[in-house]
Amino acid sequence: MVVHPGQRAPIARLLRFLQDGEYLASDCARAQAQLAPDPGMRRFLLSQARQESYHAIVFQANIAWLAPRHLGSCPLLPPMAQYRTLIEDAIRRGDFAETLMAEQIILEGLGEAILQRIEEGLANRKAPFERLRRMFLQQEEAHHGFGCRTLERMFSAGVTSPEALRDRGQEYLALTHAMIATLADLFTASGEDATAWAADVGRYAPEWLNPHVQRREGAPPDASASPVAVG
Repeated sequence: MVVHPGQRAPIARLLRFLQDGEYLASDCARAQAQLAPDPGMRRFLLSQARQESYHAIVFQANIAWLAPRHLGSCPLLPPMAQYRTLIEDAIRRGDFAETLMAEQIILEGLGEAILQRIEEGLANRKAPFERLRRMFLQQEEAHHGFGCRTLERMFSAGVTSPEALRDRGQEYLALTHAMIATLADLFTASGEDATAWAADVGRYAPEWLNPHVQRREGAPPDASASPVAVG
């Protein structure tokens, strides 16, 4: 794979951001398994936690190849640290619905959008491990789809509602946009368009999170974002 010398460090730093996100997702999924109301959900979430940890290890190996000095300990981006704080608060309160919105829907949507964009660049560079990369994407899609379907069932059962989640959802969404803004220079240095990445992230946000959208009375809530394939 051809990577220009000036792009190695920025790409490694982007991968470090993804690695941090995968560790957050893994920690959250493991905690969610303790909150899940049935064994099937618990099994899925524990499997997700293992998959996210594996993703993080693979990103770490790529960072070591690109720019070993970025392997060392460094603080989380402030928006990522704030995102973790909000999720951990929801876990402490036992708010399973909020964790689904924050992790499987919003954070996994962010991860899926970034991985899709990275995949395009890697494919153009004829990068190796295409099957592994596609597996990662399929797993992210499955995690996102699980959150969408589970929340939709919770809405239908009256366990929670879009209105109950929307305000906090805006906080999470604002932090994802702050993450992209913080990384804008890295996108540019890596030969990517930061505005396109930000637009991609918005495609995965469900319609009900938009405060200007009013659901028709009697209409089922749309817990999904724009259509994605789910595993």
